[in-house]
Amino acid sequence: MSKAKSGMGESTIALNKKAKFDYFLTDRYEAGIVLEGWEVKSLRAGKAQLTDAHILLKNGEAFMIGGQINPLLQASTHIRPDNTRIRKLLLNRRELNHLIGAVERKGFTVVPTAMYWKNGRAKLEIALAQGKKDHDKRASLKERDWQRDKQRILRTSS
Repeated sequence: MSKAKSGMGESTIALNKKAKFDYFLTDRYEAGIVLEGWEVKSLRAGKAQLTDAHILLKNGEAFMIGGQINPLLQASTHIRPDNTRIRKLLLNRRELNHLIGAVERKGFTVVPTAMYWKNGRAKLEIALAQGKKDHDKRASLKERDWQRDKQRILRTSS
């Protein structure tokens, strides 16, 4: 049985590539997610999207807003699934205090970067982030293009 099927080990459900382009990412944290049954089934089928998601810190708790988990067609008829509902994140108090302090005092924001399975449980990787300016984004594009060209040159020369 593969690692993903056995529930042991880690496998990626969704990535937020836009976060790395739009923000400078610093500290990363692993958070649990409060999910309903149909959401877990949809995650196992890979129907999650994090591109428009962000994290809200309110009353000493963290919530994910805008992350989409699309329901399966086989979802039960008596459940009315909401694919963009607000989902609570599970962090310990010390991590929450650090995040709240960075957001309130230093002007950081918190963004989700990845969703994955860990020991059969869905986890969300979140990161403290600072927004990039347009010239920083151009530098990121230039660096990415250079890396791609460098790989192409190495491939053709060998």
